[in-house]
Amino acid sequence: MRRVVRGFWGPRKESPLALAGRWKAMLDALPALLPEAGAAPAGQPWTWTQHHASGRPTELRPDEAQLAAALQADHDSPQTSDGAGLSLASTGGPGWEISVSGRAGGESEYVTQAVVLTVLSPDDAEVPEAALLALIADVWQPDIGDVTDDDLLDALEDDAGYDYTLSQLCVGRLGYLSPGRAALAPDGVGVARKELRGEGVLLDIAPPGDAEAVVEAYVRLRDAGALEPLPRPMNRTFL
Repeated sequence: MRRVVRGFWGPRKESPLALAGRWKAMLDALPALLPEAGAAPAGQPWTWTQHHASGRPTELRPDEAQLAAALQADHDSPQTSDGAGLSLASTGGPGWEISVSGRAGGESEYVTQAVVLTVLSPDDAEVPEAALLALIADVWQPDIGDVTDDDLLDALEDDAGYDYTLSQLCVGRLGYLSPGRAALAPDGVGVARKELRGEGVLLDIAPPGDAEAVVEAYVRLRDAGALEPLPRPMNRTFL
């Protein structure tokens, strides 16, 4: 099964060194949450495969010095117009793959900052989706986030008119709303969970396979303004 855990936010200037601290916190937590998705022994950090815009992939150890150097190199690249990003992957046990990509630290009024975690797992495997979304929310402090898959996105497009090409926002079977968005959420949409250490709300919207409930929640949140995109040009990090 393929599932995607995402977080998005607006302009927030951060140095490659500051971003390295966020990346390290996220990568350090993943082996405990997804032990079968990496090749290292239990309790040891994974070695990631780093993909580049050009050239062959390289290995990357998730220590702060290597992360800072990789982010600084991307920041300084002539192909980078704003912020700094990484694209990493790991292969574990049979049927397990994980990839993490993100771009942050930018000031552009037109480019959304984002972190996207994609997990491929055996169909019968248990994946701690709420904990993964809480990790992204706690580490990256996004404006909005969700857990989704291809079937849910198809249902939102077919049944609710969702169109990602127009920079529309959505939620999946789990959603994260920053405080400003959470204040707009109507009563009865999802159940608030307690995994978060910081601000915002993590909503349990529907179990896997219940696309109808996700569509209904999306429509109610959209109509209440909780999924309103940041204004363009963007002049803030959160709604």
